[in-house]
Amino acid sequence: MSRNQTLRSLSRPAPDVYISADVEADGPIPGPYSMISFGLVVAATYDGRTFARRDPEATTFYAELRPISDEYDADALAVSGLDRDRLLREGRDPAAAMSAAASWVRAVAAAEGGKPVFVAYPLGFDWMFLYWYFVRFAETGSPFGHSRFLDLKTLYAARSGETVTRSVKGRMPRHLLSRRPHTHNALDDAMEQAELLQNLMVWNAPGDG
Repeated sequence: MSRNQTLRSLSRPAPDVYISADVEADGPIPGPYSMISFGLVVAATYDGRTFARRDPEATTFYAELRPISDEYDADALAVSGLDRDRLLREGRDPAAAMSAAASWVRAVAAAEGGKPVFVAYPLGFDWMFLYWYFVRFAETGSPFGHSRFLDLKTLYAARSGETVTRSVKGRMPRHLLSRRPHTHNALDDAMEQAELLQNLMVWNAPGDG
């Protein structure tokens, strides 16, 4: 490698490695209620200059977890279609699953030469559960730190000039939305969400120069 190539390499920032995340839970908050499944998908990288898509089906992580409490909301549980009794028998131990997921996140980010960034739409619910579970159960804590995240709802509002309250999928231009169905399977929905991120990041929004 020439001196000029070395200097360019040293000056190039480590990219963000966008990990699309989706959670299914049996209640509104972690602790009293349980995260029963989650999906993670490598969606893209961005180094401040170049945005590069990744195939959402190529690099994924999925787990169904054993509930951590006896409390659950029947309506919330029904959304996922998962059987709670089966999860109590066959779901993965949360400590094992979260430690494996944290290792996976760090490994895929390292393979891209960057740092992982958590992506969700909307962010609040999915981040709340996964961050709590990483801190509570994973041997190495949260692979996203406490603040490496991107909310696609906020990103759309900022790019479009819309209010946050109007930044819902039903009001977005159709070409931004994934053609994948929203199934409430956490991995399916993480892949759908990855394509929304990809489309938003290259969108020539109204008012762009």
